Amino acid sequence: MKNVVFIVIVIGLVGWTTYELLAASNEKAAREYGSATSEQIYNSGEISEYSNPGIRKGELAPDFELTTLDGEVVKLSDYRGKRVMLNFWATWCPPCRAEMPDMQKFQDNKDVQVLAVNLSETESSSKNVPKFVDELNLSLKIPLDNESAVSKEFQVLAYPTTYMIDSNGRIQFVMMGAMNYDFMVQQFEMMQ
Repeated sequence: MKNVVFIVIVIGLVGWTTYELLAASNEKAAREYGSATSEQIYNSGEISEYSNPGIRKGELAPDFELTTLDGEVVKLSDYRGKRVMLNFWATWCPPCRAEMPDMQKFQDNKDVQVLAVNLSETESSSKNVPKFVDELNLSLKIPLDNESAVSKEFQVLAYPTTYMIDSNGRIQFVMMGAMNYDFMVQQFEMMQ
């Protein structure tokens, strides 16, 4: 019984401390940005001095340039004006394999661009990626992150990781782990 009370107290203290840290961070942001709240800055949809790139919801997604499996150079900023599903995956990852057909269906059925960034540096062979794409009959854009620079910038810690990015280039949703088609559509419909 004493252990349970102790655990409840520790959890309460951790929660309270987290709340206080977030409140202090919001106060600091309000001082730095004047009276505008982060919600007001985000809802304006404008790129401004307040829109430094970041990887959290509401932040402008960091731009990158990668070469696709087909040899095409793609930049995230080229898709401004479109909603983008940015997915980080690897061929050896079972949840990645499971969600790929749903990602293909999602792109085929919705006005969205899927950028399925392969974590190429983690692959045992460069031949695995084209074989995987052919096996699953994918027509998605497959940028290759050969040096893991983009995955490091987006702080990818689990495979797959997905960022849903609105037409203004702002992150609307982040998911670590596989998603199914219905969940993809649900998140898509909440974006601009």
